[in-house]
Amino acid sequence: MIGFFRQLWSLVKPYRVRITLGVLTGVICGVIEPIMILTITFVFNVIFPGSGMASLDQIFKRAPQWLQEWIGHLLSAQAGTAPRGIVTLLLVSTIPAIMLLRGLFGYLNIYLLQWAAIRAITDLRTRLFGHLIRLSSGFFTRSSTGELTSRIAGDTAALQGILSNALSVIIKDPVKLISLLTFLLWTQPKLTLISMVVLPFCLSPIVIYSRKVRHSSAAIQTHFAELINLMMESFTGNRIIKAYNLEDMVIRQFRETSRKFISHYMRVVRSSEIPGPLLEFFGAVGVSMVFLYLAFQTGPRTSSGDFMAVVLAIWSMYAPLKSLIRLHSQLEQARAASQRVFELLATSSSVLEPAKPKSLNGAKADIHFDGVQFAYGEKPVLRDIKLKVQAGQIVALVGSSGSGKTTLANLLLRFYDPQKGTVRIGLTDIRSVSTHDLRSQIAVVTQEAILFNDTIRNNILLGAPGASDREIEAAAKHAHAHGFIMEKPQGYDSVIGEKGVNLSGGQRQRIAIARAILKNAPILILDEATSALDTESERAVQAALEELMEGRTTLCIAHRLSTIQNADVIIVLDQGRIVEQGRHAELVQGGGVYQKLYEMQFRNLPPSNGRDLGTNQLNQFR
Repeated sequence: MIGFFRQLWSLVKPYRVRITLGVLTGVICGVIEPIMILTITFVFNVIFPGSGMASLDQIFKRAPQWLQEWIGHLLSAQAGTAPRGIVTLLLVSTIPAIMLLRGLFGYLNIYLLQWAAIRAITDLRTRLFGHLIRLSSGFFTRSSTGELTSRIAGDTAALQGILSNALSVIIKDPVKLISLLTFLLWTQPKLTLISMVVLPFCLSPIVIYSRKVRHSSAAIQTHFAELINLMMESFTGNRIIKAYNLEDMVIRQFRETSRKFISHYMRVVRSSEIPGPLLEFFGAVGVSMVFLYLAFQTGPRTSSGDFMAVVLAIWSMYAPLKSLIRLHSQLEQARAASQRVFELLATSSSVLEPAKPKSLNGAKADIHFDGVQFAYGEKPVLRDIKLKVQAGQIVALVGSSGSGKTTLANLLLRFYDPQKGTVRIGLTDIRSVSTHDLRSQIAVVTQEAILFNDTIRNNILLGAPGASDREIEAAAKHAHAHGFIMEKPQGYDSVIGEKGVNLSGGQRQRIAIARAILKNAPILILDEATSALDTESERAVQAALEELMEGRTTLCIAHRLSTIQNADVIIVLDQGRIVEQGRHAELVQGGGVYQKLYEMQFRNLPPSNGRDLGTNQLNQFR
């Protein structure tokens, strides 16, 4: 738990001035509680002197001399040496005045701690989000989006509760308890000790139920993450769910996960709330013991004013005690949440930034893969890849699924680092270059165009933030996108919806191509950029790609061989090895893997006008 509090302190340390002020106001608020009881008792004894005048001397006999003289003046004034009505009014008005002070300091206590808590948690969320977004792609292949969302939103929210509410409780309520206990021992030590006989019984429920909270708190965070993950998968995959009539199955999974969440949540509720009534019961037993003592007391009886002060103080101790009991449950929940958050913050990227990064100029520089080997876990994907991509060349990567085409492109982008070998641009190992510098010189167009729920203008602008409207429109024209953009009601200011849902597949790809054109990077990666399009859309996108590839070193990953027949070099991969390379015509006649891929795509299609359809398709792109 000490380590947990150190972590909390590291979060709020930048706001320690507000935290300190919040703590001080909490201490003052806690001290005011017994002062209020003492004031009520004093006013009662002054207004009704016959009820226990002697007890005032006992209460204030250890007080400073000036306070004793002031009290004596009030007593004499009440006795008749000063106007009775004015003194009585002043005395009674001290009660609402103290209540006002308690309310003021209580408000400042909550406000200052909440002010610091929300900023500390926002800092933590930003720090966590920034840390996660900079981790390598390998991390995201091992983690679910829903779980990460739960960590950033749900777990940090639990920490926010502990920082705002618990900090108030952990300062104010202990001070209040100590102050009340000190007041009781000062004024009526015997009655206080009698009432505290049941204290061990009050503490036992806290010890018993605290153990149950620990396990359930961690389980709550786990099941909440499962719920978030299930919701995100269901919403993003809603078309498949509907197409396969999976609604009932998904709802059943959601209901089952919710049931587990509720089970552990209610266990925490029971563990938090049961000690409260037990505490009140044992407190009532303590008060009853005081009554029994007074009933069978011999000799001078305790005054009604003293007894009222004892009862008020004992009952005033219940609220802070119950708050501290709930605090323990909150601490356990926050501890479980913080453990997951700080574990994520401790996760290091497998792609490390160089301590002294070198500069990189990708223009007119060859790309070298020197003996590259790579594996996802224990599964080898690339084996001893030796490849040179000359500056300005269009190099196509083909092969069956899982042959390592996309992995080769991912290594060039440093989404991963090879286990063996190096990737160089020119003479520079890309591991000695900052990832920001490296990726600023590479443009990417993927099979699934990644667009954001924003305007068309802003989606294109991501290629070069700060570009002018004229440059954006020029990029769109080169991407053959300007025409359909202007047909939209708001033109470039049209919002395209989540993942570009308001655009067709070909339109989304041309927006992505416009973004790549605007970036104007010397190296281009095309990852199956046309494989998901129909023939008409493919023609428009292919025309845009040809303009994009002009003058750039291009690495083109393709399943449709019709799109890469004009490549300068075609690299054929099979089971992670380069098995063939050459131009299209050479490889078709070579009798190897490429010829088999070509025949599967074209030779088995029905003929058209004496020639096979595959040849016609190929000729469309000559």
